[in-house]
Amino acid sequence: MGTNVKQQNNLIPMLIIAGLFFIFGFVTWINGALIPFMRTINELTEAQSYFVASASYISFVVMALPASYILNKIGYRKGMSLGLFIMAIGALVFIPAAEARTYWVFLTGIFIQGTGMTILQTAVNPYITILGPIESGAKRIAIMGIANKTAGAIGAFIFGAILLSGIDAVKAQVATATETEKALLLDTMADSVVTPYVIMAVVLVVLGILIRKAPLPHVEPTEDETTHVGDSANKTIFQFPHLWLGVIALFVYVGAEVIAGDTIIAYGISIGFTGEEAKYFTTYTLMAMVATYALGVFLIPTYLKQKTALIASAVLGIVFSVLIISTTGIVSILFVAALGIANALVWPAIWPLTLDGLGKHTKTASALLIMSISGGAVIPPLYGRIVDSNKQKLITSGINETEALANASTESYWILIPCYAIILFFAIWGHKLKFSPKK
Repeated sequence: MGTNVKQQNNLIPMLIIAGLFFIFGFVTWINGALIPFMRTINELTEAQSYFVASASYISFVVMALPASYILNKIGYRKGMSLGLFIMAIGALVFIPAAEARTYWVFLTGIFIQGTGMTILQTAVNPYITILGPIESGAKRIAIMGIANKTAGAIGAFIFGAILLSGIDAVKAQVATATETEKALLLDTMADSVVTPYVIMAVVLVVLGILIRKAPLPHVEPTEDETTHVGDSANKTIFQFPHLWLGVIALFVYVGAEVIAGDTIIAYGISIGFTGEEAKYFTTYTLMAMVATYALGVFLIPTYLKQKTALIASAVLGIVFSVLIISTTGIVSILFVAALGIANALVWPAIWPLTLDGLGKHTKTASALLIMSISGGAVIPPLYGRIVDSNKQKLITSGINETEALANASTESYWILIPCYAIILFFAIWGHKLKFSPKK
């Protein structure tokens, strides 16, 4: 009876948190459309274009610990509201960025939005993890993931349609235009971001006001739910090796997830698909994740342990990465999208496996896990740099530029294999290293 009442009491907070996951899922996954859009209007290289992802994800390194401090001072509800307001400010920065068509101003707006998302993520991930039993933490986060990736699919679809419609025609015209004509074409294309970002800012402000009145209960990790050994309170954060391995695993996972979602449109264009065809590719990746999240909600923990789900995800990631490199055309694209299946249950499984047993250190550990989201700032640009390097080598060997870019983009997905290998290590061995020996 008590359990049913608790679950019933948790329903409204879970719906509210799911709404927040929806919001930052929408904002995060429009990067897949922004990358080729920015590459065109600012005439960037592959590596430079992926700094769109870096600007968003680097904020998690810079702001995670300050966000944790802010939340300790003002609480979850006010912190979530503040995060939404900051995201709205970031959206408004896109107006002067579009007017000036200046890349660093766009990146500033994206970074400010990332700062707001950092505060939200620092609040909602530990909150939903400890809102119920730790052994079903992955199930609750999987439910949040459905909201997050559904929003991402919607955002990628909408912004892909707005930003990438006519991109092929613009690029063709730019190739033969005078400097004055080119500037006019690119300025007109840049202005297409203004209206959707103004609407986004208004929605974020309204939600920021509403969340202040939301019925969110105060929750804290308790000793019997989060620790297996009574002396956890006497240990420092550095005496939990499984935490640090979890941070590393989450770092490479976010990098791999961002590559799967944010490179697929640019990859499709590089191997010969038109912008009109490629603009929906990120949605394929995200819908694969949504379907797998739904499966996780059903299976975890009754039929599938969190550890087993993580092992299966890592193995699938390695297999799909090899298949991307080994195939061509639409088949290769579909294997990039299939990474959504491999990625879906990694985040939900890593959080509870890492936070299990930390007791009073849970908040600090959560901030460290949030900081590891910076993998999305490091690994995608590294992929872009590898593409540029491989492309130049192929051109030097006598291959034309179009074919060189296609081959280089495909081959460079090898960077995913070591990422999934690290996740596999954490799933099998790393999460078991709970405590260092007592002195």
